[in-house]
Amino acid sequence: MNVLHRIRNLPVSIRKIILWAIVIIIGLGLAVWWIRNFQQKLKGFQAEELKEQFKLPALEEELKGLPKIEMPDIKIPETEE
Repeated sequence: MNVLHRIRNLPVSIRKIILWAIVIIIGLGLAVWWIRNFQQKLKGFQAEELKEQFKLPALEEELKGLPKIEMPDIKIPETEE
């Protein structure tokens, strides 16, 4: 409790700096934790299961049968101003 009493007696600008420092430290800790969890999930991710789940091979076969659409080149004549 002695630390809180000392902080209360500091000027407002110093208290704001302390507050933001604590917020940044906690934010960085949470970011590191989130990144590590995300990396673990990516390592456990199995692309083949996802492909089978969404039936991507069948979709690829359907797309092969569709005609290809080519976009025409549009040339705009230059105008003199």
